[in-house]
Amino acid sequence: MAAIAKLRRILPFLSLVVLLVALYDVWVFYSRRQQAHAVERERAEKESAEAQRTLELLGRLQILNFYAVPPVVPHGKTARLCYSVVDAKTIRIEPPVPGVYPALSHCVEVAPKRDTDYTLFASDDAGHTVSQKIVIKVAGAP
Repeated sequence: MAAIAKLRRILPFLSLVVLLVALYDVWVFYSRRQQAHAVERERAEKESAEAQRTLELLGRLQILNFYAVPPVVPHGKTARLCYSVVDAKTIRIEPPVPGVYPALSHCVEVAPKRDTDYTLFASDDAGHTVSQKIVIKVAGAP
């Protein structure tokens, strides 16, 4: 009987302890869930910003590459002019080189007789133009 009396005296305190533990567990799970949602939201925002940046870069007229292989050629030999353009409607190379067109990656053969400056011009639909210049040196030119 004494044990039952003691149990009845501490039962309200035990109930309070169980309730506090349950509330603590709920708070822990809720705060972790909120933290996980915040992390996911931040990741999604970063991914969206990166995608937007990529679209902006790809949607803008650019010459990504313009180079010669090799940059120095023996007299009478050929070299390849390679280029990469984004969002170009038309392109041309001066002095004129046949077989050029807007492309992400394209090369054409040239046979310079002396050191030659080549300039790539790219234009978009809005009339914007960008250019880039390279030099092919001719070794042993007369």
